[in-house]
Amino acid sequence: MILHEFLLSSSSYRVRIALNLKGLPYEARSYKLRAGEQRSPEFLDMNPAGMVPSLEIDGKTVNQSLAIIEYLDALYPDPPMVPNDPAERAQIMEIVYTIACDIHPLNNLRVLLYLENELGQDEVAVQRWYAQWVTLGFPAVEAMLDKIGSSPFIMGEQPGLAEICLVPQVYNARRYKVPLGNFPKLVELSDRASEHPAFAAAAKDMPPV
Repeated sequence: MILHEFLLSSSSYRVRIALNLKGLPYEARSYKLRAGEQRSPEFLDMNPAGMVPSLEIDGKTVNQSLAIIEYLDALYPDPPMVPNDPAERAQIMEIVYTIACDIHPLNNLRVLLYLENELGQDEVAVQRWYAQWVTLGFPAVEAMLDKIGSSPFIMGEQPGLAEICLVPQVYNARRYKVPLGNFPKLVELSDRASEHPAFAAAAKDMPPV
């Protein structure tokens, strides 16, 4: 397996965690996103969206972090990333989609670069933009966790897809200095999951926050 990624990409971080949880060895190939390496003809031939991550596996390429994780979960179902019970799975996916669809796309690097380069916003303004969408999205996640609980993780003894999406989002929120004092449950869950060996290995080369 070859993971085409960028170290600080939330989406790449998700896939690294999932690969580690599954115990799957892989080769990582990193791209400089600010330099536009993901827009080279060779990369676009592999991933027409020009974004990371992409995973080469079994002679095919799968793009988009959630699609990659779903594919891995189908091929290697142990440990599972989501529950089998439909109602429990729906609760997990509410958290996943709130992070991956409502928060993360507005704070993706290409959006932040547009703010910087095209709209001329300084670092303070970019941080305010980042914080705006985190602080609008995290109350929903906090409320969901209040209903579901976590003991020690949402699915029980092992972390799954919800933690896979939550941990990178909390990491980047801290990078952009977003106050997280109003979200004790999600911060506690994220910090607990971050200590799991699969999560720690996925973050071992990332700068501390």
